[in-house]
Amino acid sequence: MDPVTGFPVVGMVGGGQLSRMTQQAAIALGQSLRVLAVSPSDPAALVTPNVTIGHHTDLEALRAFASSCDVMTFDHEHVPNEHLRTLVAEGFAVHPGPDALIHAQDKLVMRNRLAEMDVPIPAYAEVKTVSDVTQFGEKHGWPVVLKAARGGYDGKGVWMVPSSGESLVTELLEAGTPLLVEERVDMTRELAAVVARSPFGQGAAWPTVQTVQSNGICVEVLAPAPSLSEDLAQEAQELALRIASSLGVVGVLAVELFETSSGLVVNELAMRPHNSGHWTIEGAGTSQFEQHLRAVLDYPLGSTDPVAPVVVMANVLGARSTPDMGPDERVHHLFARYRDVHVHYYGKAERPGRKIGHVTVLGEDLTEVRRRARFAADWLATGAWPDGYDVHGGK
Repeated sequence: MDPVTGFPVVGMVGGGQLSRMTQQAAIALGQSLRVLAVSPSDPAALVTPNVTIGHHTDLEALRAFASSCDVMTFDHEHVPNEHLRTLVAEGFAVHPGPDALIHAQDKLVMRNRLAEMDVPIPAYAEVKTVSDVTQFGEKHGWPVVLKAARGGYDGKGVWMVPSSGESLVTELLEAGTPLLVEERVDMTRELAAVVARSPFGQGAAWPTVQTVQSNGICVEVLAPAPSLSEDLAQEAQELALRIASSLGVVGVLAVELFETSSGLVVNELAMRPHNSGHWTIEGAGTSQFEQHLRAVLDYPLGSTDPVAPVVVMANVLGARSTPDMGPDERVHHLFARYRDVHVHYYGKAERPGRKIGHVTVLGEDLTEVRRRARFAADWLATGAWPDGYDVHGGK
């Protein structure tokens, strides 16, 4: 317990934007969030007073960090699972625990377990030789999806293979990359079901959302997913809650889904606050960041009801070229045009394609709310309005 506040201390491994936004939720709850960051310039380290500099792959750094906290959690999955097992064996509280987290760290482990649970997933196979990919493609059809079993995010570690892919597979295997191959799913769109679960076993689910991807990176989240039947939306929530319970997840779980003509198919799992849940900060009764804190502390979970008929979150991605205006001036002009846009900057240097922030817009008409969110995100990224609006005098 923090001797000053009397509240327990939550430690979050990783100093990225998820820790940064968790810190914002922790302030309102009176929590003393501590962050293990690699660098003092990490997004969370810039705004969190209780920062420890250390690497998430260093067992001694993790042990020292865990000893300063009542419970340890994560803003990414890249902590060695064997280190977490050591900490749990030594009596430290780790949520989600290593037995659960391994399913977000290793895609092959995840696929095997979901198959045992009879969860709808793509056909898949482990890849140890080039012939494994060739035989899989001949059986399930080309193209196929090749994935690194560990690591990878925002489209990294995923390759679409139109034919045998011999040179690519050989190169990856020789580099020691663990691989699996999956069938290419003929999908209608991508969805996400974000839920939370506490050690007590209480679960909570936000409305099922639609995610829009570009080059493997999420660019928009539409909440709730438009034109999704009530039955399918509820099926997605119940599926995510079942996965959370079966795997023993504590905290937020995001289940990325494909919607197909025959139903839902699970794509990926993330056991932490997730990009598809950022809309909840302004758009739901309880944000995913507050809910994650509640869950790992075993507090009763909060309301997940949306506060508006339509909520759209759009990611701000670094532009290909440096905008003429600095970020401060871009925010200034954005607020002058759209007073109702909620802006979140992550304190990151701008690089092409990098997630440097997001915007959220609430309203009643999906077309209008989506237009405003996309225009705002594009403006903050490039300093140019998609409709040619002149910041000095309108159109």
